Amino acid sequence: MSNTAKIRRQGGAAVFSIPPALLKMLGVDIGAELTLAVDNGKLVATPLKPKKKYSLEELLEGSDEMIELSREAAGWDSGAAVGNEIL
Repeated sequence: MSNTAKIRRQGGAAVFSIPPALLKMLGVDIGAELTLAVDNGKLVATPLKPKKKYSLEELLEGSDEMIELSREAAGWDSGAAVGNEIL
């Protein structure tokens, strides 16, 4: 698909519109980030890969072990000296 776009000024930037059909072909939507490069005099727009979205299960993975570790380490600063610690 080929399309013509006119470059215009908006504030201090030069902008042009991307038709919805081209956005769909790129697999992006409004707000997506693109990497822009010039290759042999052609402007090439490549979508950045979206950041992975984690499930709640993935985010909580290992949290039980961290709770136990926190319990074990909780008294480190209130216990009696066992060596040559500086108090």
